[in-house]
Amino acid sequence: MPLANCAQEMQKSTGSDQGAVARSAEFAVRKARNGAASRGIINERKGVVTTVSRGSALTCCDMDAFPEFMKHPANRIARSNQATPGVEGYVFDGANESQMAFWTCGENATSAEHVHDYDEYMVVVQGCYTLVIRGRQIAVNAGEEYFIPRGVPHSGEVAAGTRTIHAFGGHRADRETF
Repeated sequence: MPLANCAQEMQKSTGSDQGAVARSAEFAVRKARNGAASRGIINERKGVVTTVSRGSALTCCDMDAFPEFMKHPANRIARSNQATPGVEGYVFDGANESQMAFWTCGENATSAEHVHDYDEYMVVVQGCYTLVIRGRQIAVNAGEEYFIPRGVPHSGEVAAGTRTIHAFGGHRADRETF
């Protein structure tokens, strides 16, 4: 697939702001083209644009799920620990009791208001997550991030197909037991 079609493919695969998605994809395509001569690596297979230089990679298009290695059953978050119905999540532990969680939402859903005694950072990988903090709705779209300080009550609304990555400054989720 030609590089110019990357933006169009990203628009088809997401429900977020079409203009923002197109601008992000066009930036990736321009960056790929501009650096291609110096790095000599462009991969145009199956709608994926990849440029690689010393220690960096840029990929866009055609990723509708987290890679399989991230979804090992031993890391699956217990359903009782999910604040949002209809999500599938996996958790990884840091040495300092922090955790990172990777969630995929299979249906439109709402999470109940809750509060943590540690900070939370989130980035939306695909789709849209609308945070609700003190009655204010904050749409966080693909490629955007948000920081929630400890002690701040929050809830959210998530669109089907949304994927998010969260980092928690403390223990947030337990794994399923088999």
